[in-house]
Amino acid sequence: MDNAVTVVVFVNPSAGAGKAARMIAPVRRAFLTEGLAVEFLEPRSREAFRAEVRRAVAAGRNKLVAMGGDGTLQLLVREAMNSPVDLGVIPAGGGNDFAAALGIRGWEQAVRAIQGGKCRAVDVVRVKFSDGAEAVYLGGGGIGLDAQAARFAAGRFLKWPGRWRYLAAALSALYRYPGVAVEAEFPDSPLPQIRQQALLVAVLNTPSYGGGLRLAPAAQPDDGLLEFVMLGMLRWPEVVRLLFWLAVTGELPKAREERRQARLVRVLAPRGALFHGDGEILGSVPVAIEALPRAVSFLVPGAAPPSE
Repeated sequence: MDNAVTVVVFVNPSAGAGKAARMIAPVRRAFLTEGLAVEFLEPRSREAFRAEVRRAVAAGRNKLVAMGGDGTLQLLVREAMNSPVDLGVIPAGGGNDFAAALGIRGWEQAVRAIQGGKCRAVDVVRVKFSDGAEAVYLGGGGIGLDAQAARFAAGRFLKWPGRWRYLAAALSALYRYPGVAVEAEFPDSPLPQIRQQALLVAVLNTPSYGGGLRLAPAAQPDDGLLEFVMLGMLRWPEVVRLLFWLAVTGELPKAREERRQARLVRVLAPRGALFHGDGEILGSVPVAIEALPRAVSFLVPGAAPPSE
C-alpha cells in the first residue's frame, strides 16, 4: 500500500448485480477531483476481504470504505470495529439500507462525505449464538419468513433491484411456510416475555431493511436501542395483500405487528430456525441480540466539525 494513501475503498465487484464494479471508474474520478489519494481493492472472497481490511488497519489507514451493499459493509465492520478508524460507505448494492439511515442516497454524496463530511458514532448489533459464536450486523436481522427470504434473495433473485428482490424472495419462501414458534425475552427491561406463532421476527437498528422496507420507522442507529417487530401468522391471502402493501408503501399496516424497544433481546425458537443479519445468514437460534452503543464511527454528509 502507498504510504500517501489514507483512504482505502474495498469493492465487492458482484454487489448490485455487478453495479459496484461498473461504478469504480466514475468514483475514482470523483475522488481525484476532490484531491484525495484513494486505493481501490477488489477482494475475490470473503476471507480475502477480511484479510485486506486487517492489513489496511495494521498499515495505519484511517478511512476505510465499503463499496457494495449492506453485506459488504457488514464484513468491513466486523474487522474494523475495534480499531481507531473512520468508516465510510458507497452504496452500490441491492439494499443499501444502512447508507440510507446515515443520510447517504448515492455515490456522489458518499464521496463528498468521505472527503469532507463529519463523523457520526453509530451502534453495532452483536449476535451471540448458543455455541459461543458471535456475529455483528448494522441494520436489520431476524428469523422466520425474512430469514428464509434472505436465502432466496442471495440465490435466484440476486439480480433483482431493491425491495422487489426481498418481496419476490418472500413470496417464494412463503409457499407452505408454517411459521415459527417464537419466545422473545427482554432481560434488561420490564417488558413481558412474548410467546407466539410468528410469520417473522425482526430486530432492527435502522428504519428499513430489505431494500427500503420500513419495518421500524422510528429506529435510530445511534440511540443504543433495538426495535423488535413481530408479525403474527396470517392466512395466505392476507400475506399476499401485506406484501403488496409493502411493495407500494414500504411500511407495515399499523395493526399488523407487535413492537418493543430494548437494548437486549433473546429469541428462542425450534432448533434449526435460521437468523439473518443484513440479509446474510449468520447462524441459528437461540440467539441473544444486543445493541453496542456507538461502537463505530462513520463518515456522513454534513460540514466537518471545526478544528480545535
